[in-house]
Amino acid sequence: MVAALIYLGKQWGQGIPDYAILRGMKVVILAGGFGTRLSEETVLKPKPMVEIGGRPILWHIMSHYSHYGFNEFVVALGYKGYAIKDYFIHYHQRQSNFSVSLKTGDVQYTSGSTPDWKVHLIETGKNSMTGGRLHRLQDILGDEPFMMTYGDGLCDVDLKALKTFHEGHGKMATVTAVSPAARFGDLMFDGDRVSAFKEKAQAGAGWINGGFFVLNPGVFDYLNGDATVFEKEPLERLVADQELMSFKHQGFWQCMDTLRDKNTLESIWESGDIPWKYSIEDHVDV
Repeated sequence: MVAALIYLGKQWGQGIPDYAILRGMKVVILAGGFGTRLSEETVLKPKPMVEIGGRPILWHIMSHYSHYGFNEFVVALGYKGYAIKDYFIHYHQRQSNFSVSLKTGDVQYTSGSTPDWKVHLIETGKNSMTGGRLHRLQDILGDEPFMMTYGDGLCDVDLKALKTFHEGHGKMATVTAVSPAARFGDLMFDGDRVSAFKEKAQAGAGWINGGFFVLNPGVFDYLNGDATVFEKEPLERLVADQELMSFKHQGFWQCMDTLRDKNTLESIWESGDIPWKYSIEDHVDV
């Protein structure tokens, strides 16, 4: 496993906080896919680095989690993962004003703010599938519950309520269910328990997999190597074992699967009425 660790608060060695005080669960973001349906952008960069409002969609997703106090991220890299590493390695410099001594090479930062995030950047294989990427993260995630989402979707789901819901039902996994046009995996329910999961149904409307999962570490028992597609056998087995619950979200949700989706999100940003925009300084206790 190849990993990098980035802390986006103060620079290393300058008042680094005790990470025990970082609230909430670790957040896994799957960011390694090829993004072939958005090839107009992804020929040059990984899809999570495609910009909305001048910032990568990955940054928007992380800001959403940070608003609710989830500040430790495990980013599963694959296709063009170096671009994501480069973004975070140079994040502090890009967001700050600074003075450089050309004689000594010393840099003095004069202003600018960065979010108090801890970011693990983990290479999970160029060709790994979603379940395979998650499987490779088992060691870093340990034996605690964690959140997981994809690096290409924005929403205004209440992540504090999602966490509380998961902790209350005692099952292995929670999936956020959303109800846009039927383009993805259909979900059927028995109360809040998921009773059927069918990936990428071709017709019909209803609730679908919107990402934004909460998972217990026992979910790793449902994964088996790089070729595992999380949305297929693992979720289907969780359903069969009655271990998958749904958190129904009726608010805003939009993926960025195609150029049309990207333009939709950009138009929303330009309108100024941005459902997913939160102040990263205004955290909610979790």
